[in-house]
Amino acid sequence: MMKKISLITLLIFCLLPAVQNSDAADIKIPVPPLPPLPPFHLDIRDYFKVPEPDIRKIKDRHIPDEQIPVVLFLAAMAHVPPPAIIDLRQAGRTWMEICRHFGLAPDIFYVPVKEVVKGPPFGKAYGHYKNKPKKEWKNIVLDDDDIINMVNLRFLSDFHKYSPEDIIRMRTEGRNFTTINERFREEKKVRREKEKYRDDDNGRKKQGKPRDKGKGSKNKDD
Repeated sequence: MMKKISLITLLIFCLLPAVQNSDAADIKIPVPPLPPLPPFHLDIRDYFKVPEPDIRKIKDRHIPDEQIPVVLFLAAMAHVPPPAIIDLRQAGRTWMEICRHFGLAPDIFYVPVKEVVKGPPFGKAYGHYKNKPKKEWKNIVLDDDDIINMVNLRFLSDFHKYSPEDIIRMRTEGRNFTTINERFREEKKVRREKEKYRDDDNGRKKQGKPRDKGKGSKNKDD
């Protein structure tokens, strides 16, 4: 009898870990949702048409916000994935050296303007383009700040449909690109609300307008 009880006890101890492991496998630990991307990152995503995880991966590699457009712009121009650009940047290369590595000429950064641009932060870059004939633009050397400014100028101007001159003026006043982007977003929001109010108001006016019977209409009493 004692031997039978011992065998049963042994069998229970053998089966217990399997039962415990089975229960543990059924337990699902909830994964907290990722924080939403800030507006500047969302607009970069939409302008360059890249998946949101790609933006997060670039940010995770400690690329400053205003240099994320440079990474994506050069990756698009060189037809390489963004990590190829980031690897060279984090190896100590300047943006100009990365351009040369992929055979990209400085003319890709030029944004046409209708006004003469003088003074920081854009005057030096535009001075290079102004002082050389277009066929010699390939010999221009831009520093990191020049390239960051020119790429973000193109991005914000194209995406928000503002003139480059407007952005240059705001940068000259000391605003950074994330602040300028926020202002453009707010202005778009105000315009949309005004348009919605106007459309709603026009709709109400149309609904309240009495029907014109016209000359040929007859009165019920006739």
